[in-house]
Amino acid sequence: MEKPPAQMTVIGISKPGGPEVLLPETRPVPVPAPGELLVKVEAAGVNRPDVAQRSGSYPPPPGASDLPGLEIAGVVVALGAGASKHKLGDKVMSLVAGGGYAPYCIAQDAQAMTVPPQLTMLEAGAVPETLMTVWHNVFERGRLQPGETLLVHGGSSGIGTMAIQLAKALGSKVIVTVGSKEKANACLKLGADHAINYKTEDFVAAVKEATGGTGVNVILDMVGGDYVERNYDAAAVDGRIVQIAVLGGAKATVNVTRIMVKRLIHTGSTLRPRSNADKAAMVAAIEAKVMPLFREGRIKPLIDSTFPLQKAADAHRRMESSEHIGKIVLSL
Repeated sequence: MEKPPAQMTVIGISKPGGPEVLLPETRPVPVPAPGELLVKVEAAGVNRPDVAQRSGSYPPPPGASDLPGLEIAGVVVALGAGASKHKLGDKVMSLVAGGGYAPYCIAQDAQAMTVPPQLTMLEAGAVPETLMTVWHNVFERGRLQPGETLLVHGGSSGIGTMAIQLAKALGSKVIVTVGSKEKANACLKLGADHAINYKTEDFVAAVKEATGGTGVNVILDMVGGDYVERNYDAAAVDGRIVQIAVLGGAKATVNVTRIMVKRLIHTGSTLRPRSNADKAAMVAAIEAKVMPLFREGRIKPLIDSTFPLQKAADAHRRMESSEHIGKIVLSL
C-alpha cells in the first residue's frame, strides 16, 4: 500500500456562518491511535448536525476533530496498535466523531463496518449515520416489533428513507409525513404504506384514519415543538415516541395525563456524544441483524445528490433548501 502523505487539503469551518464559510485548508494527515484506523476517504455523508456545527450551534465533543463530517466510506490505509477487526486494504464505512470532510479520516476499528459488495462506495458513505440512528432509536429504544406500525416524520430525509426500508424489511407497517407530492411518491416507492402531506393534512387525523382509530405504536420524531403533543394524540396505547432532533423547537407544552392514560413512553437520544463502547455495541447488533439485509439487496440508501468535496458549500445549500429526497454525499 502507498504510504499516506504528510499533509492534506480538507474542508474546514473558517468561522460560524452560512455555507460560504466552508473553505479549504491544509492539515496534517492524522495518525491512528490504539484501536483506530486511518481511512482514505472515498465518500462522506452530509448530515444536519454538519449544518448545525457550521452555523456555530453544535460544537464537536471533547477530543473529536473540529472538521465537519460524521460518516465516511473508504479504504483502510493505516492501523493503530491493537486494531484487529479490519486490515489494510479493507473497504469500510464508519460513523466518525468528526473529520469526514477530508481525504483521510480516523475511524474507530470497532465502529467501522465492512462495506457489503452490493453497495458502491458512494452509497456506503451514506449509510453509517442514518443506519445507526434508525437502528438505535426505532429498534433498540422504540422496540418496534413485526406487525406494529411506525410513524416517521420527515419520511423523505436520509433518516426517513432508511427507517422506511428497515422497518418494512423487518415486518412492520410504515406511515410517513412529508411536505410534497414528490416526496410522498418517493416514500411510497420505497415501501411506505401511507404518506401524509403535513402541509395539506392534519397528520393526527390521517394517522387515526390509516390505523382504524388505534394510532401508531412507534413514532420517530425530528421536529419536536408542537408535534410533541400531537404525537401523543397519534400514538396507540403503550406507544413509544422517540425524539432524535428538535427542528421545530426544543420546548413544548404537553398534557401529561395523556402519557398516563395511554401508558406512553417518550424517549430520545443523540448519537455523537455517546461513548465508543456504546457505538461499538450498536455496530455489533447492526452487523448481526441488518447487514444481511444489505447483502440480500433488500436495503440500500437512497442518494439524492453527490458533490465533490470542494463543493461542500453547495451540498449544505442543498440540505438547507430541504428539497432533497434521501442522502446528500460528498465524493472524493
